[in-house]
Amino acid sequence: MPTSKGLTDAMSRIPTATSIETAPPAARPLLEAVGKQLGSVPNMFRIIANSPAGLEGYLGLNAALGKGALDARTRARLALVVAELNGCGYCLAAHTYLGRAVTKLDDAELGANRAASSADPKAQAALRFAAKLVEARGHVSAADVEALSSAGYDHAQIVEIVLHVALNTLTNYVNTALATELDFPAVDHAPIRALAG
Repeated sequence: MPTSKGLTDAMSRIPTATSIETAPPAARPLLEAVGKQLGSVPNMFRIIANSPAGLEGYLGLNAALGKGALDARTRARLALVVAELNGCGYCLAAHTYLGRAVTKLDDAELGANRAASSADPKAQAALRFAAKLVEARGHVSAADVEALSSAGYDHAQIVEIVLHVALNTLTNYVNTALATELDFPAVDHAPIRALAG
């Protein structure tokens, strides 16, 4: 991660705070909290910090969903398939790293998740639904929702799957549109298209 003072836009399309002190004042306590939680402040948070309101909104929804009905492995899997379908190299790298380090998904599972697949049938149902949701821009069928229920997801979990797809799409768009400088190990992004069928 950058360590010099001030702002840098060497790779990103808008300035990215290189330290908490160079971020907008209202964003500083939020970035400090991210640093305490993660051990560092990834560039995605630094670039979103250009809008303290945007950072607060993102962190608020992310924290709320982190306490929700979906387990961490399902959340990690959803982030991977959404990043894949939206073509976000930053999020693909971040969630591959986090999938290995935090949720302990192996490389075979990480690759399968990118293609809306999983060795776990219940997880695969969520991934297939998420892929349809991204590809159809939310216009899924009643049968698609029913397939989630049949796979064992309750109403709270179904709502949260939709919200996780939306939250990850938000970060995909921020990182892609603003060309956030990569600060995670790069992942080969030979596009893997999910099978929505």
